[in-house]
Amino acid sequence: MPDRCAWCGTDPLYTAYHDLEWGVPSHDDRHLFEMLVLEGAQAGLSWITILRKRENYRRAFDDFDADKVARYTAADVERLMADAGIVRNRLKIESAIANARATLSVRERFGSLDALLWKFVDGVPRDGARRTLADLPAETVESKAMSRELKRLGFRFVGPTVCYAFMQAVGMVNDHVEGCFRQREIDELLAAGRR
Repeated sequence: MPDRCAWCGTDPLYTAYHDLEWGVPSHDDRHLFEMLVLEGAQAGLSWITILRKRENYRRAFDDFDADKVARYTAADVERLMADAGIVRNRLKIESAIANARATLSVRERFGSLDALLWKFVDGVPRDGARRTLADLPAETVESKAMSRELKRLGFRFVGPTVCYAFMQAVGMVNDHVEGCFRQREIDELLAAGRR
């Protein structure tokens, strides 16, 4: 077995997420919207809980098509509240819809969600250079700035901690710890992209 960040444990779903997705730079607006919604849904819960419900979220939220989700009505909120496959928290469900509407507004203003979000790291992934899990911060200056801007633009469930978890997930920062095989692979991926 390869050395991994200890946070992912041995659950196959968790290790697959760690090995294939976490920390890989993403510039796909649909994926960025998905991760904002899922990180917000995770608030107060464990990430493995959300990973286990991820396919249900994709089904329930039209594969995170922000254009479709932005048109959801009160009837859709009630439909989602009855869906045992997702976290049935009214505020989180309503925030996903509000975030879809804010995403459409961001597209009009900035061209894409990607253009807005990646400006908080000047378009270049940061190397967290974390030695151990204890070195991982809950929030950073950049995640605080992102949180303030997203809230100003109408997004919800986007506090600084949620924003930092989002930044880690979509590769704005490489927070794989030293000794994790993905830390080296992501660094090599980033270096190849700079050539």
